Amino acid sequence: MGELERGQRLAVTTDLDSWDIVALRFGVAGLLLSPVVVRRGLALDRLGWLGLAGIIAGNAAPYALVAAEGLRFAPAYDGGALNPAMMPLFVALIAATLLHQQPSRARKTRLFLVVAGALILVGWHTETDRTGWNTSRTFGDALFLLASFLTAIFTVITRQAKLDPIHAAALVSTGSLIICFPFYCTVSEDHLFQIPLLQTIFQGVLVTIISLILYVRSAAILGAFRRLGVWSFGAPLTAFLAIPLLGESPSDIGWVAIILISAGAYLTSGGPLSRRRDGGNG
Repeated sequence: MGELERGQRLAVTTDLDSWDIVALRFGVAGLLLSPVVVRRGLALDRLGWLGLAGIIAGNAAPYALVAAEGLRFAPAYDGGALNPAMMPLFVALIAATLLHQQPSRARKTRLFLVVAGALILVGWHTETDRTGWNTSRTFGDALFLLASFLTAIFTVITRQAKLDPIHAAALVSTGSLIICFPFYCTVSEDHLFQIPLLQTIFQGVLVTIISLILYVRSAAILGAFRRLGVWSFGAPLTAFLAIPLLGESPSDIGWVAIILISAGAYLTSGGPLSRRRDGGNG
């Protein structure tokens, strides 16, 4: 959520939309990392064309567009809760379906807390004027879940293929540049020329290249579940920050959902408390 919120702030200050932010990030990153792809190739021996398409969709321009569009329809704290915390559930489902890797009974129980919190968060909200179901927010939440699923696809493929983090970041960024930038140029206005050089470097290098490399590296070291030890604090932190920064405050039932999701995510990660409860086998 941090990357998306930074992108949203840039959009507010420069009249950029989601397409502009994505074009900026992956345009710069794709240009800088394209020599890596030229030198190392497309890794088709490990990915195949379907796997290559999966990692580009899973953590590149398609993912960024879906997640950013979700912020247009649903509160930031929904995204902070649903997007990262649901990803390990999707990883577990993909692994069980395609790789025949079944999670332990204890992990299934902990994932149930995440699912319960997500169902409450998605299913409980209504319009602020109590006129009926908030279909706009539901659509935003669905986009957050789709973004989480795309990230799960990226995570499973990169771990199975054992891609080097820099190579993975290069494939994702260059693929986005080749696929999305020509379309963007045909439909956009000249918004990108409004952006200061420092912001261009920040969005293209730090927010995109560095974060992609760190993501792939941490997933390889810790796995999709243990990364949640840090992510579990993202949902309540986003909710707290959204109150003064965005004027968005969760309802009482919203806080219950966020706590359930965070607790389930933390326990699923095998954090210190979880390991003590399991006798060190978490």
